Amino acid sequence: MNDMMELKKEITAVHMMLEDLQLYLNTHPADQGAIAKRNAFAKQLKILKDEYNKRYGMINQDDSLSQSPWQWIEEPWPWEYDANFKL
Repeated sequence: MNDMMELKKEITAVHMMLEDLQLYLNTHPADQGAIAKRNAFAKQLKILKDEYNKRYGMINQDDSLSQSPWQWIEEPWPWEYDANFKL
């Protein structure tokens, strides 16, 4: 369970950096350095999510493939204590 939470922390951190850079790029669209960093974080996030999906199942229902039966309904639900980590 500890490895799963560590991977979730890393996914959360990379996702935050990606979101932050995307907001910055909304007002600075010609910043080539920021675009390169954004693209690197997007690639890293995909790798991390793919690793999570392979090890533990769907991390979210938007960019994960499910086997039959639909896996998103497996517990714990995202809002439950066991599905989250403490900072």
